[in-house]
Amino acid sequence: IEYPKELLDIQLLDDSTDLTSEIIKTRLKEMGNPPHILHIQRTSRQGYKAGALSHGLSLAKGQFIAIFDADFIPQPDFLLVTLLRFTENIGMIQTRWGHLNRDYNSLTKMQAFGLDAHFSIEQTGRKSAGSFINFNGTGGIWRKDCIIDAGGWSADTLTEDLDLSYRAQLKGWKFDYIENYEAPAELPIIMGAVKSQQYRWNKGAAETAKKHLWNVLKSKLSLKQKIHAFFHLQNSSVFPVILLAGILSLPVLITKANHPEYDTIFNFGFLFFLGFLSIAAIYRKSYFTGAKSKSSPKFLLEFFSFITVSMGLSFHNGIAVMEGWLGRKTPFVRTPKFNVEENHPITKNSYIIRNLTLVNFFEGVLSLYFGFGIVLGLFLQEYSLLLFHGMLFLGFGAVFIYSIQPLKDEK
Repeated sequence: IEYPKELLDIQLLDDSTDLTSEIIKTRLKEMGNPPHILHIQRTSRQGYKAGALSHGLSLAKGQFIAIFDADFIPQPDFLLVTLLRFTENIGMIQTRWGHLNRDYNSLTKMQAFGLDAHFSIEQTGRKSAGSFINFNGTGGIWRKDCIIDAGGWSADTLTEDLDLSYRAQLKGWKFDYIENYEAPAELPIIMGAVKSQQYRWNKGAAETAKKHLWNVLKSKLSLKQKIHAFFHLQNSSVFPVILLAGILSLPVLITKANHPEYDTIFNFGFLFFLGFLSIAAIYRKSYFTGAKSKSSPKFLLEFFSFITVSMGLSFHNGIAVMEGWLGRKTPFVRTPKFNVEENHPITKNSYIIRNLTLVNFFEGVLSLYFGFGIVLGLFLQEYSLLLFHGMLFLGFGAVFIYSIQPLKDEK
């Protein structure tokens, strides 16, 4: 990190209960135990990540707090770039995530595809519109006074980053986002790791919506800002909606075949197709903004793969969203880190759960259900839902297979 050492404190917030602590101690010893690098361990994991961040904040002497998860590798000039952007009323600056292992496998390619759209389109768009944006949990830097003024880190949701973002912006602090500067990181390389991350993000988003939606609606924000914030907070609700639409689509197909008098109503199904095209336009803009080679066939393949697997995750993520709205509390499950750039063996990672779960079973059943929907549509000569059922069949099938396949180390 290019910054005067006498003005810099690096905190290693270590809540681990495995060999991580010994690895850190050994590495610090090899470095001569630099006085500006602090290895901070708590006696318990109370509050999980939010608790660790709160504890670290209480010990921090500086006025700016840069945060990186363990799988991030910040560029040396991170502080020099971000600190120059702070003006008096800016409380947080977020940078765009880069991907160290984008091309590792099909899962990492799909995640990179989706995250690029979030940063290049969503974060850039919200910033341009003057709407609320969010700290993404890592790869950003906060003004310490902003964190304290907003009430500090809270563990009552699984997305402490989104929660604090809304509390700070409701207090009047402004956020900035830098699109043309990357904070590189490792993407999860197995479905189990993807699911643990997706579960935390989607459940936490629902918890944060439940906590702040009314505060946003009754605030003095403009109508446009309230509408944007409403859909921002409700973003995760798309998963239970997709799942419900999919399950009900087979009874709808049978009803349409047996009651032609309702054709006018069913013709409104073209709205689904228009919505699909609007989503494609968003991801196409993101893809061609960052792509080195602009290939429409490649974009269509990656877009179809991403949307299909996202639909296949609707059962898993839908459960997370409903738990968030219903207030069911669960612990913070960390996403396994693999350090694949160093070719570390992944099969020895102690955080990988490899047993067949009830969720896996239902994902397999749902794939068969939508496969039957394809057959039913062909039998009834009703083809309007073939694309929808085909994507759900492939999506749930892919998620099921990825979830149960044995792990293999790369040669």
